[in-house]
Amino acid sequence: MLYITQLVYIIPGQEKVFDEFEQIAIPQIAQYNGQLLFRLRPERSAFIEASIEEPYEIHIATFPSQDDFEKYKNDKERRKFLHLKEQSVKATILIQGVRL
Repeated sequence: MLYITQLVYIIPGQEKVFDEFEQIAIPQIAQYNGQLLFRLRPERSAFIEASIEEPYEIHIATFPSQDDFEKYKNDKERRKFLHLKEQSVKATILIQGVRL
């Protein structure tokens, strides 16, 4: 099982555009055998310590395999709406891992 953690940094003022992209992208996770475990929007007070900028959102998802994850990322319908992500997201940090 592959675990994906994504830290999402939004361009100020583009939150609604980002939400529009997520309404399309998140339901497609299941089409590729994945599952969104968490989608968090932490308040600044939730951070006990940080050495990098606090993200706007944190996503944690699972996919049975790297292949399923790659198919999700390359989904034709999702790719049609990547312009919304590009318009609204300043940066992301993607962390891949496995359960120990």
